[in-house]
Amino acid sequence: MTKAPVLTPRAEDFPRWYQDLINKAELADNGPVRGTMVIRPYGYGLWERTQSEMDVRIKAAGAENAYFPLFIPQSYLTREAEHVEGFAPELAVVTRGGGKELEEPVVVRPTSETIVNEYFAKWIRSHRDLPLLINQWANVVRWEMRPRVFLRTSEFLWQEGHTAHATREEARDYAARIHRDVYADFMVNVLAIDVVAGRKTPRERFAGAVNTLTLEGMMGDGKALQLGTSHELGQNFARAFDTRYLSREGTRELVWQTSWGVSTRMIGGLIMAHGDDNGLRVPPRLAPIQVVVLAVKGEEGVLRRVREVADALIAAGLRVRVDDRTDTPFGRRAVDWELKGVPARVEIGPRDLERDTAVLVRRVAGGKETVAVNDLAALLPGLLEDDQERLLRSSREYRESRTADVATATEALEAVAAGGWARLPWSDLGSEGEAALAAEGVTVRCLVGPDGSVPVADDAPGTLAVVARAY
Repeated sequence: MTKAPVLTPRAEDFPRWYQDLINKAELADNGPVRGTMVIRPYGYGLWERTQSEMDVRIKAAGAENAYFPLFIPQSYLTREAEHVEGFAPELAVVTRGGGKELEEPVVVRPTSETIVNEYFAKWIRSHRDLPLLINQWANVVRWEMRPRVFLRTSEFLWQEGHTAHATREEARDYAARIHRDVYADFMVNVLAIDVVAGRKTPRERFAGAVNTLTLEGMMGDGKALQLGTSHELGQNFARAFDTRYLSREGTRELVWQTSWGVSTRMIGGLIMAHGDDNGLRVPPRLAPIQVVVLAVKGEEGVLRRVREVADALIAAGLRVRVDDRTDTPFGRRAVDWELKGVPARVEIGPRDLERDTAVLVRRVAGGKETVAVNDLAALLPGLLEDDQERLLRSSREYRESRTADVATATEALEAVAAGGWARLPWSDLGSEGEAALAAEGVTVRCLVGPDGSVPVADDAPGTLAVVARAY
């Protein structure tokens, strides 16, 4: 009798495979309130590594971490009309507190542009106070009608940056810097997803922004996932909150602003971009556990050697976990670590002890080999870097192979229906063609230059529209 697969095969039912993997790799569970999620320790470990890598990059760009309240007076949101209109369907509003009706309803934070500007207006007095560069790690609530763990949940974790600048050019350049040096750098060089960097069309911009820069990744089913955005807010919020500074010339001027954010949605992107029928595959630079050292049997000599090997690998700078749960069958433990996508397994049993060897199993490259124990610390760092590059190369080749250059909206729909993306001249598609695609459930994910750069304007010469179905 054929043994049932651990996961629903991806090609058979991609959404079911995704949910199976989250459950069996112990990443997350559904929360008690519809649309919420409980992030389990291994899943949260992935988020902690994401936070760590991102935080270093954000601080290198000059921003400092702060924290703003979860509750925002409802009146704050109404000050910027486009912003409140964009978020109105997703708001969670509190009307009672302490057993009494509140004098003014408060909104559970969907994003913090409004409350940040309330305080920016207090803190900014002079050109000497600029630029003001703030980031916060927080949770937000956007009531979700069609929830899916990590991808679309009513509450999720994220970082949101908010900045104020003296000139439009400074704000524009800073939004581009975050987009390039923080987000794209992390997604490509750590997450190993070869994202497309581009500019959102006016239809797809963030509510209240004058320009939105995006990073789009192709998932294993050919759909697009927006992994991060950086927005130029112009002076829209500054005008609404009267956020002004005294210029060098002695005049009172409105600031120019940006906001930018990425969320736990990236964990969903990691799963869908790199997972296979055996489970998750975690890029080594991201992995909270890069190497797991498994004791095949519970003999004292084996357990001692497992701990010695783990200590040597930790000393070599690797993130290591010891698995000495020998009361659980070895095969089950091996499958569990494969599901979790740990890049390397080092397996040591009684025979290995006699030969002073170990069995090395690589999750990304596949296969297993017998290696001298004393060689592991020197060998593994290079193999992990090779696996990192393999995942990125695979992501790039997959996206390129499933992106078609077309000439018309009809051809774009055909390319998307075949399970990929399409690229066509924005001047030929235009906003009317974009609306027609949207009626078919296909969106313009971003605008890109003919050389793959980010266009400086929607109508820049040679601009191409990248279209796809999206999560």
